[in-house]
Amino acid sequence: MSEFINWTTLGTYGGALAMVLVLTQFTKELSFIKKIPTQLWSYILSFVVLILANVFTNGLTLDIAAQTVFNAVIVSIAANGGHGVLQKVVGKGA
Repeated sequence: MSEFINWTTLGTYGGALAMVLVLTQFTKELSFIKKIPTQLWSYILSFVVLILANVFTNGLTLDIAAQTVFNAVIVSIAANGGHGVLQKVVGKGA
């Protein structure tokens, strides 16, 4: 039996990046989210994914929460850039 994701994986750069990319693309067209700029939405998702990953693995401390503010920026920018690259490679339908 293979496991697609777990909290430990979501706490890594690659795991968080993959999940945020998928969640952003999956949810950005929902009516109540459509009003939020996509880059801001991906940052919010990045922050939530990383916070939850820490809550369910290492526990959440003030220093981890503070680091997550900055780590979420890195994940969000990469997710937005990654989608841009996919659009160029696959076409505008991505």
